[in-house]
Amino acid sequence: MQRTTMDLWVGFFVMAGIGALLFLALKVGNLGTYSAADSYTLVGNFENIGGLKVRAPVKSAGVVVGRVTDIQLNTETFDAEVTISIDTRYRFPKDTFASILTAGLLGEQYIGLAAGGDETSLKNGDKIMKTNSAIVLEDLIGRFLFNKASEGNGSGSDKN
Repeated sequence: MQRTTMDLWVGFFVMAGIGALLFLALKVGNLGTYSAADSYTLVGNFENIGGLKVRAPVKSAGVVVGRVTDIQLNTETFDAEVTISIDTRYRFPKDTFASILTAGLLGEQYIGLAAGGDETSLKNGDKIMKTNSAIVLEDLIGRFLFNKASEGNGSGSDKN
């Protein structure tokens, strides 16, 4: 009887530990903060999405309002076509601006929505016309180095 009670408690604590790990995994992955039950989809084309992934958050004013549901390459324009799912509680005007942003210097990438002032709202299946692609750190470093190298290759007239 003593052994059975001990085994029961050990099993209970193991199950509680597994439940706690599952809870932490959902919190770290931001998977528990948004439900796609009542949502509408929008599509935006971006020249460069950087490291954006499916299930990345869509935020407006820092609040998670949706998730990225699909990323495809548009074979006609060769742009990335990103489909996002927005909670129906949040309605955005037609002139909403979508940008791919980074949380911190090297953090995860997400889509930030900046609402415009248009009277009409985006509807299910609409296209976001104003988009801003991801800033790729390697491109910025390359431009900086190229500019510094071109400054050093001047005519030499400033030497005395």
